[in-house]
Amino acid sequence: QVHLVESGGGLVQPGGSLRLSCAASGSINGLYPMAWYRQTPGNQREVVAEIGSRGKTNYVDSVKGRFTISRDNAKNTVYLQMNSLKPEDTAVYFCRLTIPLNQYYWGQGTQVTVSS
Repeated sequence: QVHLVESGGGLVQPGGSLRLSCAASGSINGLYPMAWYRQTPGNQREVVAEIGSRGKTNYVDSVKGRFTISRDNAKNTVYLQMNSLKPEDTAVYFCRLTIPLNQYYWGQGTQVTVSS
């Protein structure tokens, strides 16, 4: 009943920028934590950035100062602004919504490739 739709991935050169979007829809009442994860082949999915219901944010050290997570509560959408992209940022990026109690919803994933 809850659906997440991601967009904004693509191919970009090192130093470039991308903005990912994730729109949540369905039976969602209130504000809940959302996050961006990424995954490369053969590796576990890792959290990149989190934003709480009140806007508190956390980032993995490797993206601090380059990535910004934000949310538009009226649109029920979370964004990930990615600047100064590096080849090591290449991954499939996933959006996640957490609703109590222990309900996790994931987007389909969007590919980000940083290459010359």
